Order: sequence, then structure tokens, then C-alpha cells
Amino acid sequence: MSRFKVYNPEQAYLLPPSVRDELDQRHLCFFVREVIERLDMRVFEQSYSAEGGELYSPQLMLAVWLYAYALGVTSARQVERRLVEDLGFRYLGAGERVDNWALSAFRRRHSRALNDAFTQVLEWARSRGMGKLGRVAIDSTRIAANASKDRVDTEQALRNTRARLRRQVRAWQKAADRDDDQEPGGLEVAIAELNEALAEMPQRLERLKKSGLKKLSRTDEDARFLRQRGDKFVLGYTGEIAVSDDHLIVAQRVTQNATDNESLQPMLDEVEQRCGSPPGAVLADSGFFSVRNLEQMEQRNVDGYVPDSNLACELNLGRRCGGTVRSAAQRRMRAKLRSPAGQAGYARRKAVVEPVFGVLKQQRGMRQFRTRGLQNVNNEFTLSNLAYNITRLHTMRAA
Repeated sequence: MSRFKVYNPEQAYLLPPSVRDELDQRHLCFFVREVIERLDMRVFEQSYSAEGGELYSPQLMLAVWLYAYALGVTSARQVERRLVEDLGFRYLGAGERVDNWALSAFRRRHSRALNDAFTQVLEWARSRGMGKLGRVAIDSTRIAANASKDRVDTEQALRNTRARLRRQVRAWQKAADRDDDQEPGGLEVAIAELNEALAEMPQRLERLKKSGLKKLSRTDEDARFLRQRGDKFVLGYTGEIAVSDDHLIVAQRVTQNATDNESLQPMLDEVEQRCGSPPGAVLADSGFFSVRNLEQMEQRNVDGYVPDSNLACELNLGRRCGGTVRSAAQRRMRAKLRSPAGQAGYARRKAVVEPVFGVLKQQRGMRQFRTRGLQNVNNEFTLSNLAYNITRLHTMRAA
């Protein structure tokens, strides 16, 4: 008698199995379903008209996308495949085989509804004692666009291309005139294509001038060349988040900002809008520093911990640095951050916000957007942050 168990992958089930019998009751897919059931989906539903054929339920689509982003799956084609092969996806998709076109259309369509869902989940978390606003840390990161750095328009390049196309048209027109006794062939087709490309040149030049930029991506016109560490540039966007002490994202947005100076006050407004009240204290690195930001935080009674670049150097290296103090607010900030209590408070910044970006970018692949255009990448970023909050709540429940 063989010691091995019978192996027969073709064996049919006598009764169809239940997903809850196969997966642990604490599995993430069941928690995602629980969260979806708590959400008010009217904003999603109201974006569709009453006419037309049947659509996939917004609950199904949102649950599938949130579970996908929680696992680091951001491609609609990969999600389509997972809906067939992965048990958790099949459960949330209710056995439906949703194609990638429908998945992509849902992600692009629901900007306002996704933000509403983010706020609802945040309110639910705060009702359970998480996301307290005693102190938040704000930070930003560069995320690459779905566009090539080589396919960009500059004024000089466009003028050179236009001159080259004109020379080609003249040369090929002369060759076609020499063969005018023959039937029209490839030369005529090539000349037509060149004339079509020439006709686009004025529009591309006008678009570049209106943007006010020296370089403009042809693939994603909203993407910008942004500086990152090591004096490198990335064609992409700036993702900004505010994180509470218990590592819950309480505000988020995507911008085209090349620097963070103008982002601090809008992020504080975002926190207040999402949570209904301003934070008690704010931690941010020197990129968010400006005298105006310090003065506005004092006016709003927000306890800020935002060093200037010289003070940041001092805090990081442990030796006193110079630099001109331009205002009384900056002098007060330096005195606070040089105190033992101020240094201990500011040191929390790295431990609060940077691990969140580590999870989003390293574990879940949020290093490059899949879609194009500022609104679409905002939708992606919202999905990613919403999925992060859900997994954080799931972890806290299991703890």
C-alpha cells in the first residue's frame, strides 16, 4: 500500500466550496468587504445615468481595486487575471470576470467618489479611536509619470523638426514630380504623412508656450520635470500625505509642485477638511519651510516643527550651523527646535511619515503611475492611500 495520498487534480467537488471555509476568517478580503458594506455608495451611483445596459456594481469594482492596491497590484490587466486565478479576488468580484477596460474606466471616472470614500473610511477609523489629530507629520515624494523622458517638446526641438520636415517634403515632392507619369505610390503617401506632421507643429508650439514651460511631455502634458535627491530629475508628479501618530493617512493629494514651500498650508486645510478640525501639532522637513508658513501656523494656533535648511543641517549633524534669521517667527522656531523637547518632538517625523511612503513605494509599487493626467493620477493616489488605511485598520484589529 502506498504511503502517498491520492493525487488527482481533476477530482470534481461534490458540493461547491465556500471561500470562508478555504480562507482564514481574518483574511484581508473579508475585511475589505466589511469596509465596503459600511460605505455610502450614492456618490458612485449618481455618476451614472439611468439609461443604458447593466453595469458592474460600484461596490464590486471598488472592493476589487482596494484589495488590488492593498496587495500592490495596480495594473488593470493583472487585476483581470487575478479575478480568475486568486480566491480573494474571486470572492470580492462575486465570481464576475470583469475585463480590464471596465476596471480602467472605473478608476478614471470616480475622482469625487473616491475622495468621498477616503473621508468615510477616515471618519470610521476616527470613531474607533484612530487617526487622532494631536500631531501629524507631513511629507512629499516624487512619483514617476507613465511617460517617457525622451518624448518631450522644446521650442528649439520643435523648430528643428519643422525645418527638417519641410526639407523632406520638398525633396520627396521633387522625386514625385520626376515620376509623375507613373501611378501614385509610396511617395505620395509619405508626403501626405509629412504634411500631416507639419500641420501639428503650430499646435504643439502653441501648447508649449501656453504651458510656460521649457519642456513639455507629449505623452502626459500634466507631468513635470521634478528634482529629487542626488540632483536627478524625474518626469512625474509630487505626492503629498499627512500622517497621524498611529500611522493613518489623514490627508493626501497629488500636485505638480516642484518645491514644497507652497504645500504646507494647503495640506493643513486638507487635514481640517477631512477631519473636521486642525491638528494640534505639525511636523515637516525643511522643504516645507518659509517664514510665511511659520507666521500662518502661529495665526492658526498650530504648534509647528518646521526647521529652515540651516537648522535642519544642525539637527541632523549635531553641530551648530549659521544662517540669517529673517523674522521673529523663525527665531522662535529655532529656539523651540534647539530645546530638548523640541528635538524629541521633531525626531518623531521620520518615524511617523517616512515608513508610510516606504510601504506605498517599496512594498506596493507606487513608484510610477499607471494612468496619465493630473486627475487620473490623483485617483490612483487616493486608491493607494485608501487601501493603505484599510490595511492599517485590519492590522490594528488583528493585534
